[in-house]
Amino acid sequence: MIKNTFKNADEAYKYFFREILKNGTPFANTKALFNIGFTIENPLNNHIHDKGSIVPRKWNAEYAEAEWQWYLSGDRNIDKLGELYGKTPEIWKRMADEDGNVNSNYGWQWQRNIEGTNLNQIEWVVKLLKQYPITRQAAISIFDGKETKNYAKDTPCTYAVQFTILNDKLNMCVTMRSNDLWYGFCNDQYCFSELQALVAERLNIPIGTYYHFAHNLHLYNDKIPKPHL
Repeated sequence: MIKNTFKNADEAYKYFFREILKNGTPFANTKALFNIGFTIENPLNNHIHDKGSIVPRKWNAEYAEAEWQWYLSGDRNIDKLGELYGKTPEIWKRMADEDGNVNSNYGWQWQRNIEGTNLNQIEWVVKLLKQYPITRQAAISIFDGKETKNYAKDTPCTYAVQFTILNDKLNMCVTMRSNDLWYGFCNDQYCFSELQALVAERLNIPIGTYYHFAHNLHLYNDKIPKPHL
């Protein structure tokens, strides 16, 4: 049985690295697990450490924070990330359109206005939760099947982020269509947990748990030790 509750992101990362090596299915140049959901009990314990890793990850907290600040800016141009981090990673250059814009800047996505209002998605979620704390509609959408014509080079990996107030704490659920454990999870969970803290602060309530669901959780083959390929 797959474990589904972890103290922090580092514990979840190391567990699923081993689980993918052991039970992952070969799929499109990866080994993958399907329909994986788990809870992180302390979302802001969000740093990934090398100790105990099968393959040293050397996770870069400075980069993760720069990506978060990029999201906060609402500017989806990769030049902005380059300003914040000192350089623009190659992966973002490959994903950008001819103007340097990407769809996977989650901050740009959640700062898009709700149709018919002057509120962006975060403001809408905060308003809903303040007015109706037991709402089931406090959700931010990111991937949108109606916009796939725009996804030629860059398809957002996350479907939605939903917030629920339970026992006077703000819980969060992230639902992903595809999640690379090595790059995607390590940096995404950092930014999503910071988003959870931002919304909780605006509501003036503590943070609860972070539930993470990925339809396809995978490692690319170049990150898998050869005996496990």
